Formats: sequence, structure tokens, C-alpha cells
Amino acid sequence: MTEVATSDQLLVVIDPVARRTDGEAVRIAKDVLSAGATTKVCLPEGPEEFARALQRRGSRRPVVIGDDRALVRAVSVLHRRRELAGCGLSVVPVGCGLSLAGSLGIPTGAVAAARAVLDGAERRMDLLVDESDGVVLGALRIPPLTGVAEDAAEADRHGAEFDSGRPSIWTCQALVRTLVTARPTRSPSLASAPGPARLRVEVDGVTLVDLDQPLEALSVTPGAWGAPGTAEVEARPLSVGAEATPLLATGRRITVSGPDFRYRADAGVSGPVRRRTWTVWEGAWGLTLPVAAAGDHSLG
Repeated sequence: MTEVATSDQLLVVIDPVARRTDGEAVRIAKDVLSAGATTKVCLPEGPEEFARALQRRGSRRPVVIGDDRALVRAVSVLHRRRELAGCGLSVVPVGCGLSLAGSLGIPTGAVAAARAVLDGAERRMDLLVDESDGVVLGALRIPPLTGVAEDAAEADRHGAEFDSGRPSIWTCQALVRTLVTARPTRSPSLASAPGPARLRVEVDGVTLVDLDQPLEALSVTPGAWGAPGTAEVEARPLSVGAEATPLLATGRRITVSGPDFRYRADAGVSGPVRRRTWTVWEGAWGLTLPVAAAGDHSLG
């Protein structure tokens, strides 16, 4: 791990979604950062301005105030410019979706996260990269096919509105109301028939699961069991009766192919695709964490 100096100049990029959803947390984080370091604050209104702010950071250390989508967007911008190796990233999680940030070891409270930016240490993290230069920070999952298309379309719509940077009626409160409101019960004759995923999963060229073995779920996580440069692959075969034993593997290159499938990667849903290959890039990006967390190599 690399110690982070509190005297660093910081470029604080505040995601527009964070400003709309929790302006008070944004203000608190900005005050803590400004009290401990020299800061330049950017208020981008959309993804293009967000990317330009990162690209024009100069020698300043970038700090993103935003949710999981903002974190993934920042890593994606720096990865596509091949600037991750020399640019450590700091994050203050603010917004509705913060599960990825929390799983990476970032404090989810504004004050604690801002203090970690000032006093923490940089830890190099593995990254999953697909053939289209898409990145996965935490984990990717392929759930059962039933209901995925509808949920993915809804997630894509919300994501597009949030990423646009324009005022949107889809606030966090509206999303919560949508989630807690029960959908009308479908009659058995109209309900979608369950459809197990039939996919071929290859790990470093070796087939772990083939098309003739229906899958209940598949997950791929970089940093397998604390082994840098590899990913943990867990495939759960569809079971009738007793729970099936999961199939486990580790490797650097994972290919999934078969009928059209969607996959959930970090904060978003992608697809449908018929084939996708992810490769582990060891230590590809740096994240500022509290000193104790940065030294814990059990983290992804």
C-alpha cells in the first residue's frame, strides 16, 4: 500500500446525482476535504463534463463524491485513457446505491469517507476488463433469465436519466416507492415460465460448465480468495430437491457464451450478448482506503 499525503492538492468532482439526492452530505464532505487539503471543486452536469474534469486534473489527486455509478464511471474514464496506473482514486460515497463502495472497504459515511481521503492509504486493486473495454470493479453476476429483461430495462432507464445530468423526476424517494409497491399478481397462466440459464463457462480455456447443464446463478469476482491477478468463479447448477454443490474455479480469463444473456456488473445491467470474455488486470487501479482496510489483503 502507498501512504497518501494530507497536503496533496485535490480535484473534487461532485456527481450531479449526489448533489440532487443528498446535498447536505455533499456539503459536509466538501467542508472536511477543504479543511484538510487544497481543493479545486468541479460540478459537472453530465457524463461528458465529468470525463473532461478527470482528464484535466493535472497533478491533482481526483476525489469523486457520488454513488456506485459515479465510481464505476470514473474508473472507466481513466481506464480507457490508460491512466489508471499513475492515478490513485479517492471516493466519498453519496447517493442511493453505495453497496459497491462499501464492499471495497470505503466508509459510507460522508465524514469518515472524507477523512479516509485525507489520512488513508492507496491500495492497488484488480480489475476485470472485457473485450469492449468495459470494467468490473467488484463482481459480475448472471442471475436466472426469468424477470431479468424487465428489471434490466427498468435499471437502464433510471441509469440513463441519472447519467444524463439533467433534472429528473426519478429521485431516490420515487425509486423507493417503486420498489416497495407490490406488482400486480399474475395468474399462473400468464406468468412467465421459469427459464434456467444454459451457458458455457470457460476458465483459462477449460470448460467449467457446458450448455447441457442449466445454471441457477454465476458469479465472477476479481481477487480470488486473496490471490492477486485471478478471479473467483462460482457456478451454481440448477437443482431439483437438494441444493446442488457449487462449481468453483479460479483463473485470469473467463469466457461466457450461449443464448442471449444479460449480466449485472457492479452498479448496472448489460446485454443481451451471446459471448463475453473478461480478463483480470492485476493491480490495475488504486483506491484510497482507511489505513486498516488498505492493509487488509482479504478484500477483493
